Amino acid sequence: MVTAASVQDRDGAQPLLEVLWQQCSRLRRLWADGAYAGDLLAWVWALRPWRKVRLEIVKRPTGVKGFPRLPWRWIVARTFGWWGRYRRLAKAYEDLTQTSEAMIRVAMIHLMVRRLARLTCF
Repeated sequence: MVTAASVQDRDGAQPLLEVLWQQCSRLRRLWADGAYAGDLLAWVWALRPWRKVRLEIVKRPTGVKGFPRLPWRWIVARTFGWWGRYRRLAKAYEDLTQTSEAMIRVAMIHLMVRRLARLTCF
C-alpha cells in the first residue's frame, strides 16, 4: 500500500492492516518498528476477540552503535534495496499513489519470475 509522503507510517498502518485482514485470513503475526508502538498496538490488541493476530515491536538493542541488523526488519530494508535497481522506483516520479503501487507490483513480479525461471532452468 502506497500513501502520500505527508502520511505518517503509523497512521498508514491501520488502513493497510484492514486491507490485509480482508485478503489474508491466515495472518497471525506482524512485526513492526518501534515507531508503531502506541495507538496501533492498542488497535491490534482490540481485534483479538475476532482475530488471533499479534503485533510484535522489534526494537533496537540499547547501547548498540551504527546500523545493527535487527531480526525481520532487514528483510524490508533488503526489499527496498531491490526496488532501487528499478529506475522507475529509484525516485518519486509518479503523481498518483496508485501508479507507484502498480510499479512496485511490476518490480516484484519481475523479481519473482526471474527467481522461478532460475529454479526451473537447470
